[in-house]
Amino acid sequence: MMIQSSLLAAARGERPADVLLQGGMVANVLTAELERVDVAVAGGRVVGLGTDYEASHVVDVSGRFLLPGYLDAHVHIESSLATPPEFARAVVPRGTTTVVCDPHEIANVHGLAGIDYMLRSSQGLPLSVLVMASSCVPATPMGTAGAQLDAGDLTSLLAHDRVLGLAEVMNFPGVIGGHPDVLAKIDAFRGRPIDGHAPGVRGAPLNAYIVGGPLSDHECTTPEEALEKLRRGLWLFLREATNARNLRDLVPTLTPQNRRRVALCTDDRQPPDLLDEGGIDHMLRVLVESGIEPLEALRLATLNPAEYFGLRDRGAIAPGRRADVVVVSDLHSFAAEEVFVGGEPVARSGEALPWNLPAPPTPPPPSMQVPWDRVDLSIPARGDRVRVIRVVPDQIVTDAILTPPRVVDGLVAADPVRDLMKIAVIERHTGSGRVGLGLVHGMGLTEGALASTVAHDHHNLIVVGADDRSMLSAARAVASGGGGLAVARGDAILSALPLPVGGLMSDRPMEAVRLGLEAVIEAARGLGSDLHDPFMALSFLGLEVIPTLKITDRGLVDVDAFQLVDLWV
Repeated sequence: MMIQSSLLAAARGERPADVLLQGGMVANVLTAELERVDVAVAGGRVVGLGTDYEASHVVDVSGRFLLPGYLDAHVHIESSLATPPEFARAVVPRGTTTVVCDPHEIANVHGLAGIDYMLRSSQGLPLSVLVMASSCVPATPMGTAGAQLDAGDLTSLLAHDRVLGLAEVMNFPGVIGGHPDVLAKIDAFRGRPIDGHAPGVRGAPLNAYIVGGPLSDHECTTPEEALEKLRRGLWLFLREATNARNLRDLVPTLTPQNRRRVALCTDDRQPPDLLDEGGIDHMLRVLVESGIEPLEALRLATLNPAEYFGLRDRGAIAPGRRADVVVVSDLHSFAAEEVFVGGEPVARSGEALPWNLPAPPTPPPPSMQVPWDRVDLSIPARGDRVRVIRVVPDQIVTDAILTPPRVVDGLVAADPVRDLMKIAVIERHTGSGRVGLGLVHGMGLTEGALASTVAHDHHNLIVVGADDRSMLSAARAVASGGGGLAVARGDAILSALPLPVGGLMSDRPMEAVRLGLEAVIEAARGLGSDLHDPFMALSFLGLEVIPTLKITDRGLVDVDAFQLVDLWV
């Protein structure tokens, strides 16, 4: 980029800057110190720090702290259940000014057209939405997605100026085992950031995974796993999602010696958590409450991820960098009082200012091909014991248990007394009529059913319930709305949240999405579930790359063995 002579003149103090943030304390993450210095901005960039600058517009920030805009190192915007503009309205007022997203949720539904929709719908926002090319569409051959992207498809994204590298390589057995298709995708992105995804992978398999090419990991659940991955050269992304709350458990991993290779990410976070707790700002508060010095915590949300992704134009308040600045009164609450993006005010007192946004693009047509006359949820009894998925609260990993099923008239039935629900994944992309069937423990239902087209990462129609009638009612309600979430008891639909954009996102404001989500969660709790977010928990029961036992439209998946297994032992 050619530096304009006017910017250099403003930096030298020979002409007024556009904006001067005057009287504050700059949180200098480059040197981990506070500087009482004014910040001069011109052309959307910081051109100088000092006390002698003048500007056309002066903003008094006396007695307050100026922080670099936060950077979320890994997020699926689709998990907010809202489109990128609405997601931006939720996170920018809290200080997040850049996100690195993996659009593999909508890519698993609509392929390259889905990624293109996310790029176009995030253009021109006061939030930098940078994209990693989705490496796992589908996640594995053990589930049916709506698209398949090979190395050639992904390479076509490299020309886009907001595509940084390759998103989380979830098929870790494919990397470790040297699967040609997986390695071809990695090879196409050599020299760029390549995100990893290796839950529980340690020892020699971890060494092989790193030799394969991934550079980071955000799936650690214990300090021991996290420390081993840091020691072997991976960058560590600490995660605090809606259903994967790992941050507090991993704080003991952090030392003064390793903190410069650690960043923060929210991964999958839904509207109530985004609007009430926050995102990266919430994680900063947790870190400081856990004993991490504020400026050290701030580095994990600014300079560190910027350096990992090679974003030399942000991550700190310094000459030449983007003037993305968060103004706070203290370094413990991190409550954003003002947010500037490119030197322009975009939020104040936790609320977005009016934004002049381009008209939203038209999303791809709905993907909902279900031949209902071929959908059969019955499970004939043919043994004494079954494999059962066990939900782990506040985690996306599951356990596997073996138990005798309840059998009625020769068919397996749910058993609310033992908290054993039936679970089904109905393929919705190709009209195959295929249904994967199993049992799950830990959803807490005593009656009725929940259904959703948010089912990571294939995003087929997933439904769990105490009886087939309720399950079919909930599933049909979701399908009739082009996708979404629903709660049913018998033939009655107790609550529903339509998600017509890919079956993943609403086209309504975030606040309305939040109310709709709270309504279906409340309805689910009325049926007995006490999980923090039963729909988010349900959505991850279909993710066949997270241990231990999961389910897709093709059946149960033993993730540790990385193969389909029979329901019956």
